[in-house]
Amino acid sequence: MPSSPSSIDLRTWVRDIPDFPKPGILFRDLTPLMRDPEGWGEAIRLLGLLCERVQPDLIVGIESRGFIVGTALATIVGVGFVPVRKPGKLPGEVIGVDYSLEYGTDRLEIHSDALGDGSRVLIVDDLLATGGTAAACTELVLKAGGELCGFGFLAELAALEGRNRLPQEQPIESLIIYS
Repeated sequence: MPSSPSSIDLRTWVRDIPDFPKPGILFRDLTPLMRDPEGWGEAIRLLGLLCERVQPDLIVGIESRGFIVGTALATIVGVGFVPVRKPGKLPGEVIGVDYSLEYGTDRLEIHSDALGDGSRVLIVDDLLATGGTAAACTELVLKAGGELCGFGFLAELAALEGRNRLPQEQPIESLIIYS
């Protein structure tokens, strides 16, 4: 649940697109929410309330839509932002984690010096689905020397049980939950 009730229903700005990216999938398009100043402002305000509770030193955003959420949130709460990227996108020395997908594997990377000071980290992304990418990001944050303090998502597909793959002792906030 969001940190504080909102009089604005953020679902108003979510567009359902059937059969994308393949038949049988109902895609929840969050770009109309990002495009609207009122809806976007409310989403970032609510995630800001999460930051007030968990007191992160840094926001870590997962490529690529997590960059949009993360930089807006970091700016509004006055903390730094650290990107977690796909392989080969960051210059310099990186730390990486490989993780499994439904069909194959992928990899996430972070600058090796991004979190070495034990910074408290809030991981953010646009969507929590199966939880594989967020779980890999958790592993990466810990491997890089960060201290995890929670997760924030714009939306969650609860039926996919991604929340169960994340550390249960950490706050996990999703502003919109689809069952």
